[in-house]
Amino acid sequence: MNIFWFIPTHGDGRYLGTAIGARAVDAVYMKQIAQAADRLGFQGVLIPTGSSCEDPWITAASLIHETTNLKFLVAVRPGLMSPTLAARMAATFDRLSGGRLLINVVAGGDPVELAGDGLFLDHDTRYALTDEFLHVWRKVLSGETVTHEGEQLRIEGGKVLYPPIQQPYPPLWFGGSSPAASVVAADHADVYLTWGETPREVGEKIARIRELAGERGRTLKFGIRLHVIVRETEEEAWQAAEDLIQHVDDATVEAAQAIFARFDSVGQQRMSVLHRGSRAELEISPNLWAGIGLVRGGAGTALVGDPVTVAARMQEYADLGIDTFIFSGYPHLEESYRVAELLFPHLPLNHRPPAGPSSISPFGEMIANEVKPSERVGATTD
Repeated sequence: MNIFWFIPTHGDGRYLGTAIGARAVDAVYMKQIAQAADRLGFQGVLIPTGSSCEDPWITAASLIHETTNLKFLVAVRPGLMSPTLAARMAATFDRLSGGRLLINVVAGGDPVELAGDGLFLDHDTRYALTDEFLHVWRKVLSGETVTHEGEQLRIEGGKVLYPPIQQPYPPLWFGGSSPAASVVAADHADVYLTWGETPREVGEKIARIRELAGERGRTLKFGIRLHVIVRETEEEAWQAAEDLIQHVDDATVEAAQAIFARFDSVGQQRMSVLHRGSRAELEISPNLWAGIGLVRGGAGTALVGDPVTVAARMQEYADLGIDTFIFSGYPHLEESYRVAELLFPHLPLNHRPPAGPSSISPFGEMIANEVKPSERVGATTD
């Protein structure tokens, strides 16, 4: 398994839907999260995109030299960027980072936000544009000089002079649940991403994308975007889930769901259906909790439980074909440590933290200044 973490450039805190327990996400805090993820053994981080976020390219670039091995999953936005400019940005980032760039293709799902950025295309036309964009993007990064005249884009003599380290180009990650998005994914993606739906729904989606890719002579890898709430016991984990939304009232949920209703993103629509704006039954599948989606757009579900149980649920997705899990948790700094310490020992990870000689105490604090602590589960007193 490949495990990624998340840089919360749109805000962070101890609770959802409230300013209580909130914290500033500034350059220092993002550096702390990135360095923690790098040191703990997460393979990479997803950096979100949108008008509510800090710019992902500038954010990621600021973290290149603060980290050593961490990969950065950064968005390109067809319709908001030209394909040749985006290709040059990708090539530069890949070179400066030593080959640590991954590309997240985002076509957008909120017409109001897109209008604010000057893009007025309907849903399917945006994916037609994305298809043309990726044809050009892939060709110029492969070293071709491209002239292209399509329905949405016109390029004359487009090229990239300085190639990326990763050949022929940094891997393309792509999410989208609509028929139009599925075709583009089958044509271009290296990794297909889904939000955290139930195993049955994820399995159906993977089968559909595999079939479409197979018709084109292509094979894809698969990833899933989820939150995670892992604690030493099931009871503690579920209590932490309830605590996370303890300040979310009905008015806040209604306001959030009214905004999500305007989206033309099929993925967002599928997320909203999981809870239907109600707290009544948020555990939509064993240990899969939809409470986050009451107020958060995009990924709205979390795996909740003790480490052994969460690892078992992850394996259910892995058995369907998922090999990459992009996790997050609130607050993101503390939860990165909790996930690494509690969950990682139960997972077949592809990436382990480096064993550095500077680690002076991998066993905890010395007892009475000279006795190494044991790994006993508990202690007894007489």
